[in-house]
Amino acid sequence: MNLSGRNYTRTELLRRVGNPAQLGGARHSTLNDGRSKGVAAVDVDTGSGFRFTVLPDRGMDISLASFRGLNLVYLTPTGEAHPAYYEPQGPGWLRTFFGGLLTTCGLTYLGPPGKDADEELGLHGRYATSPVGQFRDNSRWDGDDYVVELTGTVEEAVLFGDKLRLTRTITTAIGRKSLVVSDVVENFGYKTSPFTILYHVNAGFPLLDEASRVVVTASKTEPCDARSAEGLGRFHECSAPAPGFAEENFLHTMAGDDRGDAWAALVNPELAGGLGLYVRFDVRSLPYLNQWKMLAEGDYVVAIEPCNAPCENRAELRGRGLLPSLAPGGQWKSQVEIGVLDGPGEIDPFLEKLRSVRG
Repeated sequence: MNLSGRNYTRTELLRRVGNPAQLGGARHSTLNDGRSKGVAAVDVDTGSGFRFTVLPDRGMDISLASFRGLNLVYLTPTGEAHPAYYEPQGPGWLRTFFGGLLTTCGLTYLGPPGKDADEELGLHGRYATSPVGQFRDNSRWDGDDYVVELTGTVEEAVLFGDKLRLTRTITTAIGRKSLVVSDVVENFGYKTSPFTILYHVNAGFPLLDEASRVVVTASKTEPCDARSAEGLGRFHECSAPAPGFAEENFLHTMAGDDRGDAWAALVNPELAGGLGLYVRFDVRSLPYLNQWKMLAEGDYVVAIEPCNAPCENRAELRGRGLLPSLAPGGQWKSQVEIGVLDGPGEIDPFLEKLRSVRG
């Protein structure tokens, strides 16, 4: 295990501590205020300065995240609301959207609200307000590393309809500045089901500020609407909060490195000597990245969002032949790594890697 730049064996560490919690780990609690009352939470401290909060009652999505006391994410005014407050109609999803390090959209639809045949679909699907079952904390020593591993399952199912099961494992270790979200989705029904998923990673102040820039390994970048087309040449730029700013969205078709990994980040070279938040994912399972740019006063956020389909209503995707699906018994797997870039020594090689992937 590496702590403060020095490597220790398990034996050396256990001679120095009475409890591994001195070094880091997972602390379980229940939120007890306002619309968050009753929400299970797991605060993870990696001992490197990287901390985050997993919410089992919200699909094991991740709300708070910081590095050495500096906030990394945007938090909406709704807070970590209990799933009982979910409103499925139209844009009602926004009333329980907390932003945070990760909000998952899906599983059978995402994107703008609207009709698909006779079914009314709300914004971004039901996953983010679905509690997990069979939640387990499998944190343990693994050789000289203390691994933090949280696992749970969400079933999005309806009588006579689609039946999808997602099993999520979030893994990190003491001494690390990153985490990995490993998802396995299976169709446990008897008919083919639509399957769409988007990982909504939301950067906020002070990481997001005028000096911040978005970098992506994209082979193609397209605006999602006419408003976004006006800002296409500046998709990578950020500004101070602007009165009346109208949101912009860009769809990046991603390029992968030799291993098939795509990369994206928001980097602020002027914060704490240089700080960034990056995402790594496999283009074979997540070929796209949606970028949400919202630089209004109060609503000040830039999101980088790996996804398996463009962020469109399900009917639109079906009409364009872009709607993913899972056959009965079919499985889909992904790994999304989210981590911190600390200082020029990590940021500069990262940017050089992205340049090489883009060619």
